[in-house]
Amino acid sequence: MSPDTPQWTPVHGQPYRPAPYRPERMPAARSLARAAGLRARMDERRTVRHFSPDPVPEQVVRDAVACAATAPSGAHQQPWTFVLVKDPQVRRRIRAAAEQEEELSYDGRLGEEWLAALRPLGTDAVKSHLTDAPALIVVFQQRYWLGADGTKHKHYYVDESVGIAVGMLLSALHLSGLAALVHTPSPMRFLARVLDRPENERAFAVVPVGYPADDCEVPDLVRKSLDQVLVEV
Repeated sequence: MSPDTPQWTPVHGQPYRPAPYRPERMPAARSLARAAGLRARMDERRTVRHFSPDPVPEQVVRDAVACAATAPSGAHQQPWTFVLVKDPQVRRRIRAAAEQEEELSYDGRLGEEWLAALRPLGTDAVKSHLTDAPALIVVFQQRYWLGADGTKHKHYYVDESVGIAVGMLLSALHLSGLAALVHTPSPMRFLARVLDRPENERAFAVVPVGYPADDCEVPDLVRKSLDQVLVEV
């Protein structure tokens, strides 16, 4: 990080300070072409559970996290922390703890309706992606922040804010040529213990990152068409 890079500090209670925003307007033809290309690229995105152990360029992952951190957030409080886990031993600890929870879930804790919904995806309690992928991004949501005097200050719209950031993370990774998966073992309290996170942080998702394995397979699924998801009034 450059020493000239400005560092964010809480602006709680400070007055509104406007700044000019004058982005160049993109010509319609270029906008149409870019939107069509983006739509085609994103339609290729798939959730991957079979990863190659080949390393990925770490700066690509860092840049994807930086993109995710541009997400809008409630009161611009940016209530997220991204922990990049590369250490194989730590990833093994995360997998062991996750599989312990998943075994309980698949053995009945989820309930038959949920298990029936998962069946077409071919998932089970074995989470090899947590150790096969060369990197994990564990996303934490910050439920509150501490003032200089130790006072707790609430964050707002935390779930919505962090959810948007994770969506932007997935997009950035995919558009950069990497594959990813959103894994949400339940409960996830073990992640804060394994990664030694502070009390105000709660695990939101685990995102394995890497290249698909040579023999990678994904479920044969169909996405909803545009006319099934878009209502124009």
